Amino acid sequence: MELSGRLQAVASLVTAGHRIADIGTDHAYIPIFLVQEGRSDSAIAMDVNEGPLKKAEEHVKESGMEGRIEMRLSDGLEKLEPGEADTAVIAGMGGPLMLRILKAYPKTVGSLRELVLQPQSETAKVRAFLLEEGFLFLREELVKEDGKYYPMMKVVPPHDGSLGSPEKDGENRKEPVRQEIRPENQDAEDSREPGCGKPETPDVWDETEVRYGKLLLEMRHPVLREYLLREEAIRLQILDGLLGQSGERITGRKRELEEELEYIRKGLKHYAV
Repeated sequence: MELSGRLQAVASLVTAGHRIADIGTDHAYIPIFLVQEGRSDSAIAMDVNEGPLKKAEEHVKESGMEGRIEMRLSDGLEKLEPGEADTAVIAGMGGPLMLRILKAYPKTVGSLRELVLQPQSETAKVRAFLLEEGFLFLREELVKEDGKYYPMMKVVPPHDGSLGSPEKDGENRKEPVRQEIRPENQDAEDSREPGCGKPETPDVWDETEVRYGKLLLEMRHPVLREYLLREEAIRLQILDGLLGQSGERITGRKRELEEELEYIRKGLKHYAV
């Protein structure tokens, strides 16, 4: 099966050999691809709507993978028991819905070895939540397809039972976001095992990195540079159109645009030679 560039990038983030749960599977393209390619022995394809799940089931039958891909009608992670999957793929849904799913089932999320997430909106809020909850970022990717930009990330949940603690609140964050990072020479698999303990080296994500992706900025991802330049041009054009206008609403909008430009330019500094 051939995948779109976006889905191919999502699938590439899944660790080979893992049991997969695809949340909001739609057509089950990712589970079919991973099983057909030998990247996964089995998968669970889940969707909240019967229509998409029926289509997914038809695609699974056409692929001859009925015995290896199980279909489940499920609202988010509701029908996934802890320990049934190693990797949860949640792709192609809005950030707020993704956050609702992650917050609703902390025990199941905490049992996973990794999650591959591709939010369609409010990506910065998703990153902030993950960092505040102690998720470890292993990889980030950004794909442009049909004129749209799709950020995605591979993260490891904390395995110390801290998920869903009431004292953690990403919305009320005041200080730079911190996460525990894995030293480069440490085996990534070690950090995914439940009860493995936390890595020793702290890292700090500032607001620019939360907005655009610290790992993307560090690798000077070419698609991110293109995105930042486009966003800069859009805001400059809007500001140019506001020249000569006044009033409280206009002033507030100008201030908002200038603040956004400041973060965009901080991001672009990573690409300076």
